[in-house]
Amino acid sequence: MREIIRAIRVTLVLWGITAIIYPLILLVIGQIAFNSQANGSLISKQGVIVGSSLIGQPFSSERYFWSRPSTTNYSSFATENYDPTNAENLIQKTGISGASNIAPSNSDLLKRGNEKEGFQGVQIELDRLKKAGIKPTADLVYTSGSSLDPHISLEAARAQIQRIATVRSLNLNQVEMLVAKNTDGRFLGIFGEPGVNVLKLNLALDRLQ
Repeated sequence: MREIIRAIRVTLVLWGITAIIYPLILLVIGQIAFNSQANGSLISKQGVIVGSSLIGQPFSSERYFWSRPSTTNYSSFATENYDPTNAENLIQKTGISGASNIAPSNSDLLKRGNEKEGFQGVQIELDRLKKAGIKPTADLVYTSGSSLDPHISLEAARAQIQRIATVRSLNLNQVEMLVAKNTDGRFLGIFGEPGVNVLKLNLALDRLQ
């Protein structure tokens, strides 16, 4: 009986530590030291939350940098010509995330790549870039593994600078500086590649004007 009671006590103590105390400590640390990250890295415009710096959004206007294509067409708020009082600005609230998980051996992947309609076809992306005078890059044509990538490469951003500067009547140097300010470097300075956060960059463009 003594051993049973001891085992129950140990179980309750460990349960309290791992299920209550430890999570609470992490919660407090997260809210104090990493408040923005712990709450979704949300971004506001005109006092209204318009998205997260961790999740991509679709942009089709000539006045904005275009994001990477998505197999889910993203599930987020639109920031183009954003009016927080207009309910129509809420788009694609599907709750869907993640890629298609179609393997290279699946014929549906090739079919999707050749589609000329919708938001998943490679050909439609190539035609759109060609019409806008943008040199195609891999990340402006192909979707990411998560389909929620908020970044594009520096090469993809630079390919759009001339169009943005012309449409918004801005100096090229102004746009280049905004691209540089909204570029996230390698993790710990060595892992991954630099990437430009499209949502932050487009919001910075609006603030500039």
